[in-house]
Amino acid sequence: MDEQQFVGLLESLMQPDTDRVKAATATLNKTYYSNPASLTALLHILVSHQSPNLRQLAAIESRKLVKKHWLDLPNDQKPQIREQLLQSTLNEEQSLARHSKARVIASIAQIDLADGQWSDLPDFLQKASTSQTASHREVGVYIIYTLLETMPDMFQENMGAMLQLFTQTIQDPENAEVRINTMLALSEICMVLDTEEDPQSLKAFQNTIPHMVRVLQQAVDDGEEDRAMQAFEVFNKLLSYESAFLNAHFGDLMQFMMQLSANTNIDDDSRSQALSFLMQAVRYRKLKVQGLRIGEQLTTTSLQIVTELGELSAEDEDITPARSALGLLDILSENLPPSQVAVPLLRAIGPFVQNPNADYRRAGILALGMCVEGAPDFISTQLAEILPMVLHLLEDPEVRVRSAALNGVARLADDLAEEMGKEHARLIPALVKNFDLAMQQLNGPAGDENLAIIKQSCMAIDSLIEGLDKEDASKYVGELIPRLSPLFQHPDVKVQISAIGATGSIASASEEAFMPYFEGTMQTLGQFVSLKDSEDELELRGVVCDSLGKIASAVGADAFQPYVTPLMQASEEALHLDHPRLRETSYILWSTMSKVYDDKFAPYLAGVVKGLIECLQQDESEDGVTLGEEARELLGQEITIAGKKVKVADIDAGADDDTTIDIDDEDEDDWDDLGAVTAVAMEKEIAVEVIGDVLTHTRGHFLPYFQQCVEAVLALVDHTFEGVRRSAIGTLWRGYAALWSLAEDNGMAKWQSGLPLKVQATEDLMKLGSLIMTATLALWQDEVDRGTVTDIHRNLAATLKLCGPAILTANIGENAAPPVQQIVEMVLSILQKKHICQQDLDGEDEFDAEMESSEYDWLVIETAMEVITCLAAALGESFGELWQIFEKPVIKYVSGQEKYERSAAVGTVAEAIGNMGASVTPYTGSLMKMLLKRLGDEDPEVRSNAAYGTGLLCEKSTDENQVTSQYNTILGKLEPLLHQQQEARLLDNSAGCVARMVKRHPNNVPLGDVLPVLIQLLPLREDYEENEAVFEMIVSLYQQQNTVIQGLTGSILPVLQKVLSPPEEQLSDETRQKVMQLAQYLQSQ
Repeated sequence: MDEQQFVGLLESLMQPDTDRVKAATATLNKTYYSNPASLTALLHILVSHQSPNLRQLAAIESRKLVKKHWLDLPNDQKPQIREQLLQSTLNEEQSLARHSKARVIASIAQIDLADGQWSDLPDFLQKASTSQTASHREVGVYIIYTLLETMPDMFQENMGAMLQLFTQTIQDPENAEVRINTMLALSEICMVLDTEEDPQSLKAFQNTIPHMVRVLQQAVDDGEEDRAMQAFEVFNKLLSYESAFLNAHFGDLMQFMMQLSANTNIDDDSRSQALSFLMQAVRYRKLKVQGLRIGEQLTTTSLQIVTELGELSAEDEDITPARSALGLLDILSENLPPSQVAVPLLRAIGPFVQNPNADYRRAGILALGMCVEGAPDFISTQLAEILPMVLHLLEDPEVRVRSAALNGVARLADDLAEEMGKEHARLIPALVKNFDLAMQQLNGPAGDENLAIIKQSCMAIDSLIEGLDKEDASKYVGELIPRLSPLFQHPDVKVQISAIGATGSIASASEEAFMPYFEGTMQTLGQFVSLKDSEDELELRGVVCDSLGKIASAVGADAFQPYVTPLMQASEEALHLDHPRLRETSYILWSTMSKVYDDKFAPYLAGVVKGLIECLQQDESEDGVTLGEEARELLGQEITIAGKKVKVADIDAGADDDTTIDIDDEDEDDWDDLGAVTAVAMEKEIAVEVIGDVLTHTRGHFLPYFQQCVEAVLALVDHTFEGVRRSAIGTLWRGYAALWSLAEDNGMAKWQSGLPLKVQATEDLMKLGSLIMTATLALWQDEVDRGTVTDIHRNLAATLKLCGPAILTANIGENAAPPVQQIVEMVLSILQKKHICQQDLDGEDEFDAEMESSEYDWLVIETAMEVITCLAAALGESFGELWQIFEKPVIKYVSGQEKYERSAAVGTVAEAIGNMGASVTPYTGSLMKMLLKRLGDEDPEVRSNAAYGTGLLCEKSTDENQVTSQYNTILGKLEPLLHQQQEARLLDNSAGCVARMVKRHPNNVPLGDVLPVLIQLLPLREDYEENEAVFEMIVSLYQQQNTVIQGLTGSILPVLQKVLSPPEEQLSDETRQKVMQLAQYLQSQ
């Protein structure tokens, strides 16, 4: 081998000449690297060459060849090579070269130690790590770290000795690099430390945590940014490991990170990293955080940091402590109960919004906006206090405060559409005022700030208007559209986007009131549908298509017909413009059009299905990572990407096997578990949802594509991105429901409750039900995402309610437990807060089932209760046996501290009673006692549900003595509820309860006292389902020729006229028929 030429080729790799680098790379790969002697030559250069850059390069290149050639080198040469390599690394002055050499040593050791060779290496490393020479200690610990990365199992037998060594080196008095290398090594040794079998080593590890904290603190104090980032990375990794490693010091660690995040004297990157740790801790250790009761402290600390937002524009996406603090508030509200986040936040922002400092006023409203999504139910109860603050800030003299207030309106309206919509008379004039003022001052000195106000005003209108009913929204069309339409041609594309987006929402909310502006709007927006020359144009085109879809749904199929074909053609073209957002827009447009046109959408199905299936079949894998010039020093090293160690190899290294990022096969599952959310994954989520929309609305026309789509969606049920899993389960069950509806249209009998089945489903439905139920149960068992579990509950409940018990007989495999048994087990685990999605990351933190829930956590439980009621609907009287299993866990929530818990639980009991019919009889005594107590609950919704349940229990139970013995008590509790000033739903349910009692046992009710009061309250105002009970009772009493009801005929006739008038939904078809017959009979008398 020509060593001089070899060295020359290596030197060429360091030249800035790309062609020369490529030529040298090709020659090395072809002529030299296939020969084991090349490894010997590289190792020689590595230990002896004078150029540090060449030594560094030789280390990178030799490491690539160790796996390939080390075993082929003569055994008599290896001891000398090992010794020279160790001594060279110890004496290497350049840090980067030292690390590269250490990795070469680890690569060789990985082969030798597995082969029983290099037995003196551990002793050498022990001596080096405790040497009097600081650089030797640094190298010794670093080599141990690299060995722990590559072959951690070799240290398992010496765990105690290793931890003893690390306890010493983490406190190294001279060398910060030794301390940080020890931290890195400690983070790796966790991978093989068995916390249950080796408590002594666990204790030793836990004792190093305070020292790690000091290492991080020192790095931050000294401004050593790189070391600080490495230390933060270690703590973030430890969060993702078993909770036992951090548990002993978790509370202190949270306090330390809070102090760092709030410390304005250290650099912003360290503060942001501390906030990032707090975010991950709240997300993955929420039960531990909640148990420490530090939610309020985290909230108020974050709020204070938000005041530092300064003059950063909305478009500035740099990570800063203030932006990170807003992110932490978002995560806090999602994962902790309102009492620890929303309550203290509202208490704290009062003084903030009154503060003379504009930064504080802005921080207050921004923080509130971040917490709405996580606690909408609680925030909705506080709107009476919040809205005056918001309206006050919309009048603020500082533009940036008004901008934040507009953002707050948008966020509140996004999650509290109906509640905010009721305040339109106060809010929309304030939004318009801000818009007009900004337009007037647009050309003044604060032009950019006023432009931001215009955009924020449009976005606030966009969010708010969709919460208005049609009549209210119609009032503002003439005021808003003339203001917005001139902005369609604005030079700032973001202004265009916000104005066009708001216009679509106004149209959607106001419907026919938008018609005067329809043609003009379509002419203007039509010119944007074919834009494609820049990123901005593609973004604008997407928003335009969204808005046109909303306009189509507003004006209806006939008016929009001339625009359908060109719009559909543009949407199909958009799939090929390499813009994920635009593709998503096309899918959403197809969904909207299928809803608008139903059967008439059929001509477009072939193209639509083709586009959606192609989306679902996209490859999400990424073959490599491209590095910029500044990152070339990483070549040949291992780096961390999303917590995963990957090797970075030379992208110009020709066809060598090591030229891409290399992930060992055995680690592929771990890599998959990262579940990185790619643009393609989010696109698939939307495409799957759209398949569900399109098949639902096109019904029979979709059948030719049905199997293909089901197969494609079924394959995505275990996708790494939870959004795709959620939408896949939803679309599959919608497909089942659509097929069921078609079967009924084609003659299949309406389902009847109970098992065994009284009505047999078609063969196609049974096969599809088996596939979907098998996939659902498998996912449900192991799903960690709360939102996905919540959607499983909703879909299962809706299907049971719509399609009955057939899915409960699905064939899910010979060895599998029956679906009913598995459903019961899953629901019980949810009610007992034992499901994996309700636990912290490893499920090992201390857990208190009585602990208050965040609103997201409560949704999981509430929707599980929906499964119970719909299971009861599908099983009918045969559900009585299952209620024995569910009664205790459900009743536990009836006495919960939170009113939403009591309301949901009492409502579940009531629905279950109604659905199980006479089989409720054995439970009459216990349920009556509970319901009577809840009739006196402080919350009107709980009382309402209790009244509903009490009436159903009186109606369904056959234990007449038990029921009638309570009639006077029930009537006594209902009497104060039966008056016109009462809340509508409570009044309606109370009336329904009395009606059921009268119909079931009329002789046990003082009709002369009760009926006149009841008739005065009719017709019902809100809960129209109760009209069935009320008018069934009235019809029944007339049929019995009851003298009391006959004496009230003069009062009843006007009631009958009102209930037979619009709105139509006041009565079901069957009840309407009976009421019409009664009205005709009474009028004929």
